[in-house]
Amino acid sequence: MKIAIVRERADGETRVAATPETVTKLIGLGATVSIERGAGETARFPDTEYEKAGAALGSAAEVVKDADIVLTVRRPAVETLIGAKPGALVIGGMDPYGNEGEIGALGRAGFTTVAMEFMPRITRAQVMDILSSQANLAGYQAVLEAANAFDRAMPMMMTAAGTVRPAKVFVMGAGVAGLQAIATAKRLGAVVSATDVRAAAGEQVESLGAKFIMTDALKDASGSGGYARELTEAEKAAQAELTAAHISKQDIVITTALIPGRPAPRLVTAAMVDSMQPGSIIVDIAAERGGNVEVSNPSDIVTTPNGVTIIRHKNWPARLATSASSLYARNLFAFLETMFDKKTKAFAVNWDDELVKATVLTKDGAVVHPNIKVAA
Repeated sequence: MKIAIVRERADGETRVAATPETVTKLIGLGATVSIERGAGETARFPDTEYEKAGAALGSAAEVVKDADIVLTVRRPAVETLIGAKPGALVIGGMDPYGNEGEIGALGRAGFTTVAMEFMPRITRAQVMDILSSQANLAGYQAVLEAANAFDRAMPMMMTAAGTVRPAKVFVMGAGVAGLQAIATAKRLGAVVSATDVRAAAGEQVESLGAKFIMTDALKDASGSGGYARELTEAEKAAQAELTAAHISKQDIVITTALIPGRPAPRLVTAAMVDSMQPGSIIVDIAAERGGNVEVSNPSDIVTTPNGVTIIRHKNWPARLATSASSLYARNLFAFLETMFDKKTKAFAVNWDDELVKATVLTKDGAVVHPNIKVAA
């Protein structure tokens, strides 16, 4: 059983799908592991560490040749996988929505693709949840970058020369990223408030010491899988009115709202940005899916005419490549471990397993996931 890991080729992607730690564990399952030279360099995992862990190093073509499984962070191109065994498992973040054509191409090429972002949010699969592990780091990093760009102190400081008031931080969306952003901002001494369209998020926000705000017109917009459903037009208007009144008083705003399979909802309008004071910061974690903030300039960092800095990097976990890779690689290992017999070390996929059924996109030359529609 050969497992291959190639270097990520997407622009700005610094993560790697296996670390020396998980290579050792994969070999312990009975597999051989091959990794492309330099695959872990941008995540601070040198080739020598992979060799010590027992991996074989080689070129991309050498690594992929006769591979039964290919582990990846981002969806690879078909060309990258040429030489792998027919039906080889390709496991990673596939970002299928909006990229159905690429998924179809992988299927027609004979690969069995597995989208880790489709992992069910059940107790058994928590250790395999790449969305949670990576969003947690994104929320943390967003606050650090906001604090770095904010040209004032975050906590209240009492000195002989006077008192410096604490920064006011407003987090929009209290999912995994939002809750970590709240916790990090509180640790830095900010006064934190947060909003979410799911009523149940209020207790979590307040447990972290932040103030929860929610419009009375919106009772609850919880959806499936722990995500929010899309709001009605009336609900959007009520939420926008609440946001507009609150946002003008904030020093830092962090937006985290995402709905799977849809563009990121627009939460912050240009008028709201204009209402903020010079020197204020907005961090848009959802920029990769179009962003929660209305901007005329799509650059990673934008300063508006009224002096508001908007930070909208497209890949937040990649900005903490070592930590992000470590967590991501453990997510992948936890999933792969379910496919190996611990006694015989034999590899066999249980196609009826609920985790497999939920995550397999393509198999036997066709797209098999019901949520992915590809033209014949």
